[in-house]
Amino acid sequence: MKALTYTKPGRFALIEKPKPEILNPKDAVVRVTLSSICSSDLHILHGAVPQAEVGITVGHELVGVVEAVGSDVSKVKPGDRVAVNVETFCGDCFYCKRGYVNNCTSGGWMLGCRINGGQAEYVRVPYADNGLTPIPDNVSDEQALFVGDILATGYWAATISEISEEDTVLIIGAGPTGLCTLECVQLYNPQRIVVCEADESRRRFVRQHYPDVKVIEPTECLEVLKSLTEDRGADRVIEVAGGEESFELAWRCARPNAIVTIGALYETEQILPLPWMYGKNLTFKTGGVDACDCDKIMQLISEGKIDTTHLITHRFPLSRIQEAYDLFANRSDNVIKTAIHPD
Repeated sequence: MKALTYTKPGRFALIEKPKPEILNPKDAVVRVTLSSICSSDLHILHGAVPQAEVGITVGHELVGVVEAVGSDVSKVKPGDRVAVNVETFCGDCFYCKRGYVNNCTSGGWMLGCRINGGQAEYVRVPYADNGLTPIPDNVSDEQALFVGDILATGYWAATISEISEEDTVLIIGAGPTGLCTLECVQLYNPQRIVVCEADESRRRFVRQHYPDVKVIEPTECLEVLKSLTEDRGADRVIEVAGGEESFELAWRCARPNAIVTIGALYETEQILPLPWMYGKNLTFKTGGVDACDCDKIMQLISEGKIDTTHLITHRFPLSRIQEAYDLFANRSDNVIKTAIHPD
């Protein structure tokens, strides 16, 4: 089969690999019907993910059809349409039992990082009962494509931010993860949502698809937040941009005693200037997504409460996935997300 492979830092190559097989009774093999490129894939390409292993097939954002299952798998069967979870988790360890599946002692972010991922024709999914989410008949592949990764991230970020209906919520970054976060923040009906984005085309995209959201540039963010909140700042800040200055912007725009949620993955170290923020009494929540709510997210899509299909702006066959990477990495042609389908 064809598989996009991390051959060395700075290089991916579409090469032939054996079709995956069941290795463990809890495994499933999935035929990939649609996948996408994530900014985390770019971090691997740039050599900024130390745990990424050279030789693995990349990709962790995908849907497909179950081809085979191990003897211990009960949630899905061959022929089922499924979304694949970015996280591999056992469900039984100390962390999994508490919902902290990102820190599963035998899992975490493995797919497309430490084991072969899904920018390929087939993929093996360990702990399939946890790692696969059935897709209802009224949900298309494109509707379900982001459930296991960026939608799970947005849902997790909104959940841990403890949003109330009285809150002003600031989302920094209107890339794919920021937009999925916006979809999920809306579920909480906060008083006001503000999206801060540096790129003009992405600001236009938000205004077009989310007319009730206040959209601003980073240079005006602090002053606009003060004007909207009687000089306090945002009650909740969710930082998903991961830029050189977005971390500082996040804590500066937060009011005292606010929650600042960091969903971004940075390629460089960030500074936490405690003397400058002393007295703001901020609560920071950071880290990788605990993607254990995919069934809930899929249900919300089925009920029409979440829709991310408009994020897919470009489509490519697997044979042209390198073109899709160039487009996505360079943010060309106003791309938001790509969808990669079999040839």
